Amino acid sequence: MSNTRTPDPNPGWLSDDELEQIRRRLPLLYVEAVPVRVDGMGQVTEVGVLLRVNPAGSMTRTLVSGRVMYGETLRDALFRHLEKDLGPMAFPQLPISPTPFHVAEYFPMPGVSRFHDDRQHAVSLAYVVPVTGTCDPRQDALELTWLTPEEAASERVVAEMEGGRGVLLRSALASVGALP
Repeated sequence: MSNTRTPDPNPGWLSDDELEQIRRRLPLLYVEAVPVRVDGMGQVTEVGVLLRVNPAGSMTRTLVSGRVMYGETLRDALFRHLEKDLGPMAFPQLPISPTPFHVAEYFPMPGVSRFHDDRQHAVSLAYVVPVTGTCDPRQDALELTWLTPEEAASERVVAEMEGGRGVLLRSALASVGALP
C-alpha cells in the first residue's frame, strides 16, 4: 500500500477548523482596499463602499478585505481580493509600491484599539486603489455604492461601517488629500 497523499491543490489555504484554531493563537495578516475613481489629474472623485450582511444578519458597509495566504505576495493578495469583491472587470490599478497608507490592528476585545473583530486578532495593511473598469460585486457583497469623498467621510456612512472601518475610510481619504 502506497503512503503517498494527493497534494493539496491550494496549500496556502486553511480548513475551517484550522482557521478557528489559528485565530485563537496568532494574529492573521489581511489586506484591505478602498476602491476609488480618479479624474485625469489623479484626484479622487468617488469612493467605493461595499454593502454586506454580517454574520449577525445586519446590513453593514465595509471595504474590500481578505487574508493573505501563505506564500502569497501582498500584491497578489490585494489583486485577488479586489477581483473577488469587485469582479474581474474592475481593472484595479495596484500601487507601484506595496507600502500601505495605514496598518490597522484588529482585536477581539473592544477598546484595545479603534479596530475590532470578534473573531480574531488581525493585522491589516490598507491601500487606496484606483479602479478603471466596471465593478460587479461578487461573493458576499450585495452591492458597491460609489460615494463622493464628502459622502464617504460623513457621520452616517462611518456609523454604518463595522469594526472601525469608518476610521480607516477617513484615513484613506486623508492619505490622498480627499478628506473634506
